[in-house]
Amino acid sequence: VGMVHVGGVTRLTKSGLSMTDWKPLGSLPPTNDAEWSVAFDRYKTFPEWQQRQSMDIEEFKFIYYWEWGHRMLGRTVGVLFAVPWAYFALRGRIPPGYKGRMAVLFSMGGAQGLVGWWMVKSGLGDDRLGDRKEIRVSPHRLAAHLGMAFATYSTLVWTGLGILQFPNDVLKDGKSRIMELTRNLSSSTLRHARKLRGGAVGVAHLTFLTAMSGAFVAGNDAGNAYNTFPLMNEQWIPVDDMIDPDLEPVYRNAFENTAMVQWNHRLLGTATAVSAVGLAGFGLSHPASRGAITPQVRRGLQFLGGLAVGQVTLGVVTLLNYVPISLAAAHQLGSLAVLTSGIYVVHSLRYASPAV
Repeated sequence: VGMVHVGGVTRLTKSGLSMTDWKPLGSLPPTNDAEWSVAFDRYKTFPEWQQRQSMDIEEFKFIYYWEWGHRMLGRTVGVLFAVPWAYFALRGRIPPGYKGRMAVLFSMGGAQGLVGWWMVKSGLGDDRLGDRKEIRVSPHRLAAHLGMAFATYSTLVWTGLGILQFPNDVLKDGKSRIMELTRNLSSSTLRHARKLRGGAVGVAHLTFLTAMSGAFVAGNDAGNAYNTFPLMNEQWIPVDDMIDPDLEPVYRNAFENTAMVQWNHRLLGTATAVSAVGLAGFGLSHPASRGAITPQVRRGLQFLGGLAVGQVTLGVVTLLNYVPISLAAAHQLGSLAVLTSGIYVVHSLRYASPAV
């Protein structure tokens, strides 16, 4: 969560292109005036400087520290994961079925660093020199970087929930508490629980997709246009603005056109909120839920519905206020909160999985 938050603030403060090289093991920041001067002079040779020539060295230090902190926090997270993993692996205390997943998680974390540098490089190339548009990283690569972060986070949450519930899920004499719970449910009750689980899976995936559309809003700085709600330029669907004839092939408009990118995010955000509230209402009020859901599921549905309403409200407030850093960063964290609650509901309903 901290990594995603710091990464979001790094982007919002336009700090991501301040470090123009990448060292896998990291390095210390400049420690004296001479070293800062060298780093600043190097930054001036890259495209972003041509649009930020009023910047002084103190302002450069500010954006540099944000990017350096983001990179070093990523390496710290890697160490904090790898050391306990190695310790418990050597002592044979990794639960059965989780050894491979730990390796996958570590690989995802390492790959995230590579994806991050691949993203940064898109804003450093000589092909951007003379670019009249604001120098930014590729929105496609930004979405890939955020998508990798959300995928890694989701896998971590799912793994953590599984380990916490391992005593309930582990088989003893061919049985587990989860299997016993499932066998005690009637067929109609189990069908209802499976419907809820399917709905929760759908909401979680929709939340992820909405977050990815948010990455394209951020990558195109689309939040600073059409700052009204629910209409855009006094229209529900600003069709004339959504297709730029200069963007070819035409599908690029879905990822690079300000109007279409923002409209897509509005649509997906609203759909996520409505779906989450609908699922929560269905799960909490349906008569069949009395015997079909556990207290954990009920809690998860309450959080999912409440957080989804809060998130869509925060998104509208952020838009109407022209995307201040504090609200935009909170909105990104809100997406993680909704995603987490969705994953929690799915996991809490694991007894309804056909695999049990």
